[in-house]
Amino acid sequence: MSKESLKPGKPMRTESWLFAVGGLVFTPMAVLYGLLSDWEPVGTTALFLLGGFGGLTGAYLFVVGSRVDMRPEDNPLGNIDEAAGEVGTFSPWSWWPLVLGIATALVFLGLAVGFWVSGIGVVIGVIGLVGQQFEFSRGQHAH
Repeated sequence: MSKESLKPGKPMRTESWLFAVGGLVFTPMAVLYGLLSDWEPVGTTALFLLGGFGGLTGAYLFVVGSRVDMRPEDNPLGNIDEAAGEVGTFSPWSWWPLVLGIATALVFLGLAVGFWVSGIGVVIGVIGLVGQQFEFSRGQHAH
């Protein structure tokens, strides 16, 4: 790492490089695995997807990281107290994550039992997703 990259003001974007390297590693591994296993479909597909997801996530984080200002965690000379304060808005009273978890369980149960169960899970999932997205649009603590 050069002395220029340690100066405050230049974001390091560690998370984008972490995912991008994962994409660069797993894609050739998928080709190698495919050649050695006579293109076994499950493992080869999984490795290609893993490489693609890593590259896609790394590219997204790189683009977003270039648009935002430098964060306290990007400064190698920064202090812990620079990141103090409010992190985000959370809803600890929300029941919608439970609804989404039940919907996900029903979708995967439908793969084992019957596809009609997956249909019920998808309907419940859409209801849960809409409910979670619009939870704060009706006022605080309104249900």
